[in-house]
Amino acid sequence: MQKIYDTAIIHTALGDVHVNLFGKDVPKTVENFCVHAKNGYFNGHIFHRVIKGFMIQTGDPTGTGTGGESIWGGEFEDEFKPNLKHDRPYTLSMANAGSNTNGSQFFITLTPTPWLDNKHTVFGRVHKGMEVVQNISQVKTNPKTDKPYDDIRIVSVTVK
Repeated sequence: MQKIYDTAIIHTALGDVHVNLFGKDVPKTVENFCVHAKNGYFNGHIFHRVIKGFMIQTGDPTGTGTGGESIWGGEFEDEFKPNLKHDRPYTLSMANAGSNTNGSQFFITLTPTPWLDNKHTVFGRVHKGMEVVQNISQVKTNPKTDKPYDDIRIVSVTVK
């Protein structure tokens, strides 16, 4: 098992998003995120899905919403905890294609999204840089795909 970090800074083209990570509660999910971050996996990834008033999503090396894998190769299981809910904006959570299909894609919510509880693993919360999340959420997107017309990239992710 790799070292579990408590915080991360997602450096984007529009500014930095600082997040607290919940490694004690969801260690496998945080380990996956941190190892990917330390290895530079997220560098250059675009926010491929942006839905105003809902969430911004990234972590797919193909930029299509269909790519990415865990640090173990393939997918890994969900880690749901009763104390970690989508009960507020700026929640960091794993994107998936159904139960136990976590890879590398993640999203940040813009509003409480309780319908995502026990479907997507919450593994952190933004504590600084909320305006960056809001600015990303306001970009023009293709109404059919929710993909921004202009790419917004992750420059790098620092974990501490």
